[in-house]
Amino acid sequence: MKNLRKIFSVMLVGIATASMITGCSSIGGQAQKNNANDFSSNEKVVIKHEMGETELLAKPKRIVTLEYSFVDSLAALNIKPVGIADDNKSDILIKSIADKVGGYTSVGTRSQPNLEVISSLKPDLIIADLKRHKAIYEELSKIAPTIVLKSLESSYDENISSFKTVAEAVGEKDKAEARIKEHNDLIDSKRTELAFDSNKTVLSAALRDTFNAHASSSFDGQLLEKIGMKNAIQNNDSAYAELTLEQLVQINPDVLLLMKSEDKTILEDWQENPLWKDLNAVKNNQVFIVDRNLWTRFRGVISGEEMIKEAVSLLKENK
Repeated sequence: MKNLRKIFSVMLVGIATASMITGCSSIGGQAQKNNANDFSSNEKVVIKHEMGETELLAKPKRIVTLEYSFVDSLAALNIKPVGIADDNKSDILIKSIADKVGGYTSVGTRSQPNLEVISSLKPDLIIADLKRHKAIYEELSKIAPTIVLKSLESSYDENISSFKTVAEAVGEKDKAEARIKEHNDLIDSKRTELAFDSNKTVLSAALRDTFNAHASSSFDGQLLEKIGMKNAIQNNDSAYAELTLEQLVQINPDVLLLMKSEDKTILEDWQENPLWKDLNAVKNNQVFIVDRNLWTRFRGVISGEEMIKEAVSLLKENK
């Protein structure tokens, strides 16, 4: 009988010990899961990007951005960068973004950022663009951990992917997921509100002395398709296409969204041409001038929402 009680006691101790181990393992696993996003663990965080992998040992607090879309990304996460490549134009940031990131230091132009100024800011993260900054990646990496992402000439989906990587790098994956849900809800709402005729096409274009049309693989081309508008140029190989008036007539879009930042562009010459007046968009009063700064430079969550709202407002007012 004594031996039986002894065996039973040993079994109870074993069960209790196993329960404690299981509990600790569960708690530890949960902590590891949480720490993976908030940099609270002692383990390094490895960010995969277009130029490889970058290790971060702590949550970045002094961030330098070298492209406007990354400023948009940080603003959407309520984070202020210490430095921005703003082309030496502090007033170029759209208000909805400027209000969130004021008080930064300019680090020069996006095409040629000032490395000395960047270094003086003692950043713990630099966010660079693949097309603009691939050649100086090594130099940037000597200053601070650097991630290189797609922005310039990339699609809407690619920019959203870059936003997610930025969020991971700054330890705000959960906040980014919530923000993207909010963003997608707005897209769904505006698509329903617009109820665009699926048989009609839209074309956005940036104007100077050329007509630079934005294809379906451009940021705004793809964004407009998200709200139910079919792009007049379906092209996955190139985001942009420089068109002549004759080529535009052949494409013959039903809606034109034209981006101007100058008083005199190719549009003024084309408007005197009979071919222009034969376009569906012109005949049906569906030609709209939009802000080039917003529509060509920012390519982000906040700016994308402003573009959607502007497009829907213009089209609803002129049905």
